[in-house]
Amino acid sequence: MYESKDERLAPLPVFYGRVLRNIIVACAVLAGCLSIGILGYHYTDGISWIDSLHNASMILSGMGPVVEIKSTGGKLFSSFYALFSGIAFITNIGIILAPAAHRLFHSLHLEED
Repeated sequence: MYESKDERLAPLPVFYGRVLRNIIVACAVLAGCLSIGILGYHYTDGISWIDSLHNASMILSGMGPVVEIKSTGGKLFSSFYALFSGIAFITNIGIILAPAAHRLFHSLHLEED
């Protein structure tokens, strides 16, 4: 996907394209994770759509729950979704930072001419 250690450093427009592409992928992952939360809260505890969106957004961002979960199924879903959200957050940070980290490490390993 990226240039190997034997190749020259990619020009800035190529790098910016990679950053933009990874931000789009991270947003798609985030939208998918948010959809899982919205559907899960709505169908496991009967929370309204807007409250499900609000609660899923708050959990996914690391802020914490907003709506009180009453059912056992809802509480189980909420527990697993909170753990899943932490992993999703770390994954998204990795996706966003990958081009910059690759460029940094590649520039450190370039041979001087």
